Amino acid sequence: MGKPNRQGEVWVFAEQQDGVLADVSLELCGKARELADRLGVKAGAVLPGYQVGDLPKQLIAYGIDRVYVVDDPCLKNFTSSPYAQVVCKMIEKYEPQIMLFGASPLGRDLAPRIASETRSGLTADCTDLDISDVTDNRTKETHENLLLQIRPAFGGNIIATIVNYDSWPQMATVREGVMSMKDADETRTGEIIAEKVDGLDALAELVKVIERHVEDRKVNLKAARIIVAGGGGVGSKENFEQIRELAGALGGVVGASRAAVDSGFIGKEYQIGQTGTTVRPALYIAVGISGAVQHRAGMEESAKIIAINNDPQAPIFSVAHYGIVGDLNKVVPMLTKALRNRRRED
Repeated sequence: MGKPNRQGEVWVFAEQQDGVLADVSLELCGKARELADRLGVKAGAVLPGYQVGDLPKQLIAYGIDRVYVVDDPCLKNFTSSPYAQVVCKMIEKYEPQIMLFGASPLGRDLAPRIASETRSGLTADCTDLDISDVTDNRTKETHENLLLQIRPAFGGNIIATIVNYDSWPQMATVREGVMSMKDADETRTGEIIAEKVDGLDALAELVKVIERHVEDRKVNLKAARIIVAGGGGVGSKENFEQIRELAGALGGVVGASRAAVDSGFIGKEYQIGQTGTTVRPALYIAVGISGAVQHRAGMEESAKIIAINNDPQAPIFSVAHYGIVGDLNKVVPMLTKALRNRRRED
């Protein structure tokens, strides 16, 4: 298994829970559409679940041509073995050339199992994907239209481009928020292909879900239009209250760099960057954040970026639209006061 199939489709694993598709899967639909068009093939999605309703039509609206649905009571709750069996059987039958997963907890569980079973390569946590011809430096052979799997490496100090010459499908996980979600087109049409996979009953008996506990997110950084993020330069947990006050004055939410999280100023759920959440708000204010490449990777596509830092050489200024060089302990309270006064006048 795993020889190159140049006519194979570009597939997305359609992650869903309780009848709701994961955002990362919808983001990947747009990327799969783009890659499939470059290759001149169809874009497909594998959708395991139970009573999935209109989810196939939703996937088609987001750019998918063919949805392979395996609807079975054994797939009501996610457990690794039955879901892996479904995807492996679909790969074996249809031989896609590319398979994309979200780098969610579920995707990170599933993708390595499928890569192992299909003896394929897998690149984790990609930040970009592209198609290009690649020459193998060992054999000098040129391979046409390979998937370029692009991700930070060595702590974000370099950007690595990884290719898979011959152990297909070419597989990658992609972090949520890295790919922009395209607008749904309800007029699109596509095929919905019902499939049946034998032996799921026995696999479902291996692990049973006794109880599920779903905890609401304390903060939804992805959906925020305004984010005020503090870094290690804020100096203390107490000083982080200034960040909260500025965010409150703007009607935004609080974020943080890894340095601030590692220093204990705020919880990890607020972390933005390569090892946190990728965001694209209308306004991003970076306070006391030096702007290491790992952080910039998670916020540099914000519509407007304002940086506040006392170091004029801080890398954050290279991506900022507006920069304020000064002591954040003076600048931030002044901004907060001005915003509140303006609100009172209005």
